[in-house]
Amino acid sequence: MIKLSNAALSELPPGIQWAGYDRSRLTAGIVHFSVGNFHRAHQAVYLDRLIAGGGHDDWALCGVGLLDDPRERAKAAAFPAQDCLYTLTVCPPHGEPEIHVIGSIVEYLFAPDDPEAVLAKLCDPAIRIVTMTLTEGGYNIDDETQEFKTGAPDIVHDLANPTTPRTAFGYVAEALARRRAAGLPAFTVQSCDNLRHNGHVAKTAFVGFARARDPELAAWMEQDVDFPNSMVDRITPATSDADRTRLNTASDIEDEIPVFCEDFIQWVVQDQFRLGRPAWEKVDAQITDDVWAYEQIKLRMLNSSHSMLAFPGTNAGYRLVHETVADPLIAQLLFDYWNKDVIPLLQAPPGMSLEGYRDKLMERYSNPATRDQTIRIATDGASRIPIFSGDTIRTILEQGGDFRRLAFLVASFAFCLGGVDDKGVHFSTPEPRLSAAEHATAQDPDPMAFLTLPIFAGLGMESSPDFVATFQEYRESLTANGTLGTLKDVLAG
Repeated sequence: MIKLSNAALSELPPGIQWAGYDRSRLTAGIVHFSVGNFHRAHQAVYLDRLIAGGGHDDWALCGVGLLDDPRERAKAAAFPAQDCLYTLTVCPPHGEPEIHVIGSIVEYLFAPDDPEAVLAKLCDPAIRIVTMTLTEGGYNIDDETQEFKTGAPDIVHDLANPTTPRTAFGYVAEALARRRAAGLPAFTVQSCDNLRHNGHVAKTAFVGFARARDPELAAWMEQDVDFPNSMVDRITPATSDADRTRLNTASDIEDEIPVFCEDFIQWVVQDQFRLGRPAWEKVDAQITDDVWAYEQIKLRMLNSSHSMLAFPGTNAGYRLVHETVADPLIAQLLFDYWNKDVIPLLQAPPGMSLEGYRDKLMERYSNPATRDQTIRIATDGASRIPIFSGDTIRTILEQGGDFRRLAFLVASFAFCLGGVDDKGVHFSTPEPRLSAAEHATAQDPDPMAFLTLPIFAGLGMESSPDFVATFQEYRESLTANGTLGTLKDVLAG
């Protein structure tokens, strides 16, 4: 088995795909915060393809790790040991996977060990874009006021200690303050998270942090920093220890940080980069001024249906997505949800078929090679339901429509918070946005205790007596009759 490194690129095993460009010529033009599996299967892949085509040697990536935990420290050790290379196994629904070596990340910095090194990199004039994948709930926006929250411990620390930050907000604010003082132009800040108007959300968060630190800096950022919107899509499971062994055995490459994903990939980007950007359109990214149309479809059809399958699937005892959608009851739930609740409320961009997109989603979910986990998707439901399903819930309640499937979704989420499936197996789906007291309301016999949680503010569920009653009926049935027994009633109603 070959240990992955620059030196090993000339002797890769047969069948391993490598673009063959000269990595010694690459310099970073983009800093990315939180180099998780999705980033390495998505944005880094687009840049890898661009660099291979020539003319983009100054647009490589510098990754930054923010969290200080054993897994992130292991990643921080693996990146330099492998010259920042890693393998990506791309899994189609049918046929053999393709194994690629990705080389677009040329530097990796571990912020907890050397904050100043990260700040120095951000102040390098060569850095023109800062991207991030902070997760849906990672932007610290208050659910009710829609303003940036300044009370979290790491935010309090960063406001008091601007030269030794812990968060992306602290790093960006300090770096921009230094660039402003030095007369350097501001880099663009680009969110790559699954959020509606993710550029607007990023602007609210980063300018909100800056305003708490220095109102003049915030005013400058509002005028001089671009926050383009984007829509991202590629199913990328977490990599377990067993997956790592499996992937390395298949590639015959010793890789501490392998990634695997589906073969589908999409990126829609608003063209708002005053310091320039890579020509992503050359590798099939969609550059447009109307990200919203694509974003709405993806969030409401893919991300929301992910929740619609993940909570019932986990509760029923399924742990893999393709096994979950093979259950005819859950498959019917998804098609009813798409056809009756989602598609009628959407308008597709010219040339796009919503029914075709629906069928492609089911094909992607049914892909056994990705082995995507229901628990991964069910995690952080407190962020996912309002963001992904909130518009559909709100609109159907306002229109007096059929809300049964949505009530089942929320009831399944509440049941999932109990951490025991229908087979009596215990599981854990972390909920970083819920306090212990809020978590406990899922078991409160009064349904209003759960439906009036701040995470659901503005959805209107608690204002509909019929929705409250249906939610409670399904919640009680989940306990008495199990997930699939309850689902039969939902589908038959």
